[in-house]
Amino acid sequence: MRFRNASVRSKITALIVSLTLLWAFAAWVTLREGVNLIGAAAVDAQLVEPSEPLLVELQRERRQTIARVGGGARIVDKALRDQRARTDAARAEFTTSLDSSSLALAADDALIARARDVLDELTKLDTARKAIDAGRGSASQAVATPYNDVIDSLYRMYDSVAAFDDKEIAKDGRTLSEISRSREWLAREDALMAGVFARGVFTGDSHAEFISTAGIFRHTLAEAMSKLPKEDWTAFDRWTKSAHATRVRAMEQQLIQHESGTGPLPVDAEEWRKATESTLTDMQAATLAAGDRLAERIVPIAVGVVIRLLLAGGLGLLAVIASIVLSITTTRQLLAQLKKLRDAAHELSDERLPNVVDRIGHGEVVDVSKEVPDLDFGDDEIGQVGQAFNSVQHTAVSVAAEQAELRRSIRDILLSLARRTQGLVQRQLTVLDVMERRETDPEELKELFRLDHLAIRMRRNAENLIVLSGSSPARTWRRSVPMVDVVRGALAEVEDYTRVTLMPMGEVVLVGRAVGDVIHLLAEVIENAVSFSPPYTSVQVSGQLVANGYVIEIEDRGLGMKPEDLDAANERIADPPEFRITGTARLGLYVVSRLAERHGIQVVLKSSPYGGTTVVVLLPPELVEQDEAPKPPDDVPRAGLPRRPTAVATATRPASAENVRTLNVASSRRALTLRPDVPQEQAAPVTREPEPEGESDVKPAAEFTPSGLPLRVPQANLAPALREEAPAVQTSDEEDDDARSPEEIRAMMGSLQSGTRLGRTEAAKLVEDQQPGGST
Repeated sequence: MRFRNASVRSKITALIVSLTLLWAFAAWVTLREGVNLIGAAAVDAQLVEPSEPLLVELQRERRQTIARVGGGARIVDKALRDQRARTDAARAEFTTSLDSSSLALAADDALIARARDVLDELTKLDTARKAIDAGRGSASQAVATPYNDVIDSLYRMYDSVAAFDDKEIAKDGRTLSEISRSREWLAREDALMAGVFARGVFTGDSHAEFISTAGIFRHTLAEAMSKLPKEDWTAFDRWTKSAHATRVRAMEQQLIQHESGTGPLPVDAEEWRKATESTLTDMQAATLAAGDRLAERIVPIAVGVVIRLLLAGGLGLLAVIASIVLSITTTRQLLAQLKKLRDAAHELSDERLPNVVDRIGHGEVVDVSKEVPDLDFGDDEIGQVGQAFNSVQHTAVSVAAEQAELRRSIRDILLSLARRTQGLVQRQLTVLDVMERRETDPEELKELFRLDHLAIRMRRNAENLIVLSGSSPARTWRRSVPMVDVVRGALAEVEDYTRVTLMPMGEVVLVGRAVGDVIHLLAEVIENAVSFSPPYTSVQVSGQLVANGYVIEIEDRGLGMKPEDLDAANERIADPPEFRITGTARLGLYVVSRLAERHGIQVVLKSSPYGGTTVVVLLPPELVEQDEAPKPPDDVPRAGLPRRPTAVATATRPASAENVRTLNVASSRRALTLRPDVPQEQAAPVTREPEPEGESDVKPAAEFTPSGLPLRVPQANLAPALREEAPAVQTSDEEDDDARSPEEIRAMMGSLQSGTRLGRTEAAKLVEDQQPGGST
């Protein structure tokens, strides 16, 4: 991947380097064949040829030594001394050849090590000679072992000689080496019989050893001859059919069939010696002749190596130089034209396209042909690329114009749909309000409140579309609102608001221009916390003044988020991307980020110590104020507001906790959802239909929060139903005396909420204990 992204200059340089390396490799391969040829010639001249006489002399000395020991002689005769002298002379010549510098250059480490092993075995042979002369060796096998070890080390040395690169030549060379090894088995067979003839009788061990050696000779010879080329096979076939070889096989068969210790040997010793000597000599001659023919076959290969070396070294070098010159000149021209094309592309992407998109966004009409002039790069391949680029930039500018117009149209569509939906939802809320004020059945009223709550959430979703379109919602407040009412208004837009625990928020008010957006922001965050936490847990909302503003913390007890997810969410909120149709999996975060950006609010997600997630909402100081105004009594009218209506006493039996919580939150929701854009001075009381005769004449016209927002107390609608079970009705004076303050009502609702949550927890534990496997 890195090379694919490299520059053209780097790629051309890599191409030139690779071409040079390819030439060097080809030249080295050809040169290596020549080096191997020279090395093989040096090894043959300095190692193989001096070792062949040594091998023959060792075989002869071994035969004479075994014959002398088998005959029981204790004095070294002249024939054996002469043979040892010839062996030592061949040994000296072999040792001298190992010290040549040409052999050191041509032979590898393995071959040199095998040659040193031969010298070590020859040194041991001196010790074996002294032992034999002293009469400490009598068995033929023990006498033959030192000679066999030296000869085996020579053959191991032959196996380490480097082979030719030509497979046929190498195979034929290995075959000749196997025939030479087969000849060694015939020589061992001859040496063994020399000892037997000296004793005049076969022993059990010597007879078994003779049979084994003869079998190995026949088997290895047959295997090696099957691999010979036709010409060499013909020569060896003539040798196998010669009189001496035929006579040796016949005598071998007689000796094999002879039983040891049963009488004189069936073969004459002198006849055996003459036949085997002739056979070994003929076999050596046939092997050397095959080696000569193999050398003649190597000559054309050597000539071919020289020719390839000249071609690869000379002509290849010229081709490499020409390629380098052509590559450099072509690269310069190519890079110059590509630089012009690159500058044109940068101008299009950095200047023209943004300018066109910006102008289209402002409603201007753009002439594509004028904004994107054609580029001229000639008629060659680069020119054709330039023509294609002209088409690309025309298409790019056209598509950019269409996309800009499309995005503007999408924003207009979103805004139009949101406004229509918002209007319908507002009308629906008005109808629901009339129905709630007219309804007296508690159960029906509860269902109407639930429907009212769903409508409030629908309005928030419509406002999400307005935010996505880049506009501002229509809900605005002219006066400051207490922070606790702002949070309650956000809770009114959350589905499972009963799981939210509201902590004391302090005597702080929020400026009117930010009320609607803060309610929307908190509703999105609280609903997310409720949705992604188990249903048996609660979400805690708390707030307090800090040095740089007012902070609201929403903490859930869910599973939490991974650190990388928290970082991604915080980055998305801090730096909101441009809204697109695709990638809308987390629209809530986008809405929160836009609302926070509008008022300079900081929203940060972090891990909660309880395992969930804590959302920190920091309001800047310019959005919050201390609420220092004294609270008027409940029966004293506030600044131009109607007098607070007198409450009707409830029955002796209180309403259920669920109804009380629903009505309480619904009342708080009404405080921040009923016509916030209408000034307080113009808020007309909401009328109700007349109650049936016989019921209380108390008619609550309108009720307001301490901030002056219209508030309807839904508990008053339950008065007729509760009055039927109430033993008595208090007077208006008693109502004024017994009326509870907002703080007392808030404390009572908090106690009911805590008790309900505790009861649900205990009930969940009881159900869990009654499950299979639990305690009963």
